[in-house]
Amino acid sequence: MGRVMEKLKIFVVQEPVVAASCLIAGVGLFLPAVVRPILDSFETAKQVPQPALADVVAGVTGKRRD
Repeated sequence: MGRVMEKLKIFVVQEPVVAASCLIAGVGLFLPAVVRPILDSFETAKQVPQPALADVVAGVTGKRRD
């Protein structure tokens, strides 16, 4: 493992632009895979059941349902 880290350090020193591009690409692939499911779980938690159509019509027309 130490040899791999040593070669990685040498690569970053010799090619900083390529290393930075790889890092940005990694973040770009990682974030949607992690953040999107979290956001989706918040959306499903906030969903409110829809009222009955008759209740909506009664509210708009001002007529009460019996």
